[in-house]
Amino acid sequence: MNRMAFLVALILPFAACSKKTEAPPAPSAQAASKPQPLPVRAVAAQVRMVPRAIDITGTLVPDETTNLSSEVPGRIAEIRYDFGQSIRKGDIVAQIDRTEYSIQLDRVKASLAQALARVGLDPSQEDATPKDTPAIRSARAQLEDAQHKLETTRKLVGSGDMPSERLVEVEKLVNSRRAALDAAQDELRTQLANIMVIRAERRLAEKRLADTTVRAPFDGTVGAKLVSPGQYIKDNVPILTLVKTYPLRLRLDIPEVAVAFVQTGSVLTFNSEAIPGKEFHATVTQVNPSLEARARALTAEARLSGGHPALKPGMFVQVKLTVSRGLPVTTVPGEALYQVAGLSKIFVLRDGHVRELRVAPGESGDGWLEVPGGLIQSGDKVAVSNLANLTDNAQVSLVP
Repeated sequence: MNRMAFLVALILPFAACSKKTEAPPAPSAQAASKPQPLPVRAVAAQVRMVPRAIDITGTLVPDETTNLSSEVPGRIAEIRYDFGQSIRKGDIVAQIDRTEYSIQLDRVKASLAQALARVGLDPSQEDATPKDTPAIRSARAQLEDAQHKLETTRKLVGSGDMPSERLVEVEKLVNSRRAALDAAQDELRTQLANIMVIRAERRLAEKRLADTTVRAPFDGTVGAKLVSPGQYIKDNVPILTLVKTYPLRLRLDIPEVAVAFVQTGSVLTFNSEAIPGKEFHATVTQVNPSLEARARALTAEARLSGGHPALKPGMFVQVKLTVSRGLPVTTVPGEALYQVAGLSKIFVLRDGHVRELRVAPGESGDGWLEVPGGLIQSGDKVAVSNLANLTDNAQVSLVP
């Protein structure tokens, strides 16, 4: 009995000490798995007045382009310019051999001098119009003589000193002399007409001689050299291709839905992949009066208001055509857009959670992005931070 009491007395102090040092109970599994709110910054969506534009592919074309040729056939004596060289308006581009055409002109000049001599003129008097010729003066003198004889004969016949038959003969002589004068005058008119014909032939010969010299019709650059010196060419065979690259023209086909927004004087904005990050402007100068039936598009042409060395004829450019000056659209900051695996998302805050919305971004501007389709309204708050960790219906907490 005493031994039992001794054991109890020995155990009790250890039991009391064990109760005092016992640890608090561990938290439950449900409390440990509860997610904590993700801190995000949020910005309210806004309504902006945004101009609407469509993209159209256009082509740059030279202001002028032509094939230089000679109007007369012949052997090429000289070509003064080659591919890529610049030419000023009026410069001699090529020269056809002039020998044959010089001879033709000399022959026509000789024919003209001969025709002038027939009417009593020399080459220095070719612009004069003679009233008569030696033949006319001779015929006129003979007629006057015959008329004098007629008057004398009439008096003698009247006095009986001469038979009346003689009067008839003299009257016939007067008529013959008058016909001769008329013929001489007609011959003068014929010779004058012939002189006019030869003058025209001389001008034609002078033109053909001048056409052996091919000149540039405008300032430009040689786009192609098509023949060589010594080669015989026919008339109107291209010798050089001349291209005027300034100012360039912009040609584009405008779709039917946008034809109302393009008219003469409209300013177009475009850019080129050859000059990234730079915009150019062109003013519409010509508009086709009708649409092309198959493509249902309207062809328009604009002239560039400024040039750039990298812009060349034949380039494709992207034209941004404004079809509306201002439409109300809902926009969010650009940093609200989260793109992953080809998807574009934004996260809208609602009741302490975020709602994931997949969007097809519309127009963008200086730090803002259009959200089309009415997915959000003006004033809705969208997350702009911690986007990579957000999921649909995730709990969030706002931070300044």
